[in-house]
Amino acid sequence: MKLTILGCHSATPRINTHPTAQVLEVKGHVFLIDCGEGTQVQLRRYKVKFNRIKHIFISHLHGDHFFGLVGLISTFRLLTRETDLHIYGPKGIKEVITLQMKLADSWTNYKLIFHELESKSSERIYEDDKIEIFTIPLDHRVYTNGFLFKEKPGERKLDPVAAKRANIHTAYFQKLKQGFNVENQEGVIISNETVTVPGPKPKSYAFCSDTQYSEEIVPIIKNATALYHESTFLEKHKDLAPMTKHSTAKEAAQIAQLANVKKLILGHYSTRYDDLSAFKTEAGEIFKKVELAEAGKTFEF
Repeated sequence: MKLTILGCHSATPRINTHPTAQVLEVKGHVFLIDCGEGTQVQLRRYKVKFNRIKHIFISHLHGDHFFGLVGLISTFRLLTRETDLHIYGPKGIKEVITLQMKLADSWTNYKLIFHELESKSSERIYEDDKIEIFTIPLDHRVYTNGFLFKEKPGERKLDPVAAKRANIHTAYFQKLKQGFNVENQEGVIISNETVTVPGPKPKSYAFCSDTQYSEEIVPIIKNATALYHESTFLEKHKDLAPMTKHSTAKEAAQIAQLANVKKLILGHYSTRYDDLSAFKTEAGEIFKKVELAEAGKTFEF
C-alpha cells in the first residue's frame, strides 16, 4: 500500500495549504479519497496519472472535501476519457454534480456511475478478488463516512522441500498456493498446511475524515495497519471540537490506541496553526507511532 497526501488542511483557504484529498495505491488500484478544491492540480504536481483513477470516495458534502470533484470530472472529459468512473459518496452527490454539468452543458463522454450512501452502519461498498472496502460511519455535522481499505489474504507460499518430501507432482503446486489440499503421486491426500506457509499478512488502511471523538468506530478499524484520523485542533482549542464536531490530536491518538493500529497519521489541521509539530507532540503523549500528513508526503505500509 502506498498513500500520497494531496491536501490535509481544513476549509479556510491559504496560499500554502490544501484541503483534503489523498491517493491510495493498493493491489493495482489507484483510489482517490476526497477531492477538495485544487485536487486535480495536486494530482498533476505529484505525477498521479489521471487515467488510473477509476474509483473516487467522497466522505461528505462539505466543500473542502468535494468542491474539486466537478472540475476533475470536467478535465477528464477534456482529455477524452473513455473509462467508466465510479463515485462513492453521500446521497445527494449525484444531484449536485449532474446539476453543474447540466447547467454548463458539459456532459461527459464517459460513463459516470454514482454509488450513493445512506446507511448509518458500516457496509461493504466494493469488493474484488484482492481487496474489499467498507464505510466507517462518523459523527459530524452532516452525514459522513470514513473508508476502510482491506487487502484479502494472498496466496500461500509453497515449501518446496516439504512438497518434494510428500511426493506431490509440480502440476499441483499452484493449487497448493491457493490453499487447496491435493493428492500426491501415491493417491494420498496431502493437507495444504503441511507443505505451505501463509503469505504476507494482509494490510489495511482506515481513513477517518471529519468527525468528533467517537469510540463506536474502534471495532471497525481494529488492528488497521495505518489510520488517518482528523485532528483539527490542539488542546488549547479543545473546547471548539464538540461545537464543530471535529477532533483534537489527543483524541485521534486515543482512538488509535483503543483500536491497536500500527500507525497513526494526523491531518485536517485548522489553518489557525502555523507550526504543526505540536500536533505530533500532543498525540505522542498517548500513542507513540504518530506521523504528520503534509501535501506531497507519501507513506508506504
